[in-house]
Amino acid sequence: MNRKTKGDYAMLDIFKQIPLYRFLQYCQEESRLPRTILDCGAGGSQPPLSLFRTYGYETNGVEFDPKQLELANEYARHKAQLLHIQQGDMRHLDFASESMGFVYSYNSVFHMRKADVQQSVSEMKRILMPGGLMFVNFLTVNDSRCGQGRDLGKHEHEQFDDSVPVIHSYYEPGEPDLLFSDMEILYKEDRVLERIYEGEKIRQGFVDYIVKKADA
Repeated sequence: MNRKTKGDYAMLDIFKQIPLYRFLQYCQEESRLPRTILDCGAGGSQPPLSLFRTYGYETNGVEFDPKQLELANEYARHKAQLLHIQQGDMRHLDFASESMGFVYSYNSVFHMRKADVQQSVSEMKRILMPGGLMFVNFLTVNDSRCGQGRDLGKHEHEQFDDSVPVIHSYYEPGEPDLLFSDMEILYKEDRVLERIYEGEKIRQGFVDYIVKKADA
C-alpha cells in the first residue's frame, strides 16, 4: 500500500477558489460521465483546472485576457501539467455541442453585461453532455461595490480593478434562477464574505450554483 509522505503533501497546492472543492465532490459522484471538464475564465497565476487535472480529469480552458492566459500556462509548465488553456470567449465557445461532462465558471461570468452573461451560460449549456454538471457563481447586490462606478442599468456598473475599467453585473440572490430554469439546481448558496483587503474591510456578495443538465 502506497503512503504519502509529508513531502508529497507539500507538493500539493491548496486552491483559493474554495467553492470548487464542493463542485469537485459533486463531479466525483457522477460516475457515468466522462472526466472531461471546461473552465470558462481559466486564467491566473493558480488556475484551478490544475486541481481537476490532479484528480484525473481531461482539462480544457478558455481565457479572454492574454496576460491571464500566459500566467495560467506558465503555472502549467511549472507543474508539468497539460491543462489545455487557450484564448477564447465564453460567449462563443469553440467546442462541439455535448462534448464536456462538466463545465464551470468561477468569478468570471459577471465581468460583462447581463445579456452577455445569458449568452455565456447558454453556450456552457450547449457544450455540456446530457446529465452533465455545471458550476457558475454571480456577484450579488449584497456586495459593497454594488452601485459604485458608471451606472449601465440593471445593477450593471463600469468600475476599476487595478486602474483598468471592468464591467461588473450584480444580481439579486434569486435572479440567476431564471438562467437555469431548464436545469436541475443541485446546490445553491448565497454567500456574504467580509475580509480585509489592502488595509480596508470589504464585503463581497456571491451566489453559487451547481446545476445538472437534463438527461437525454
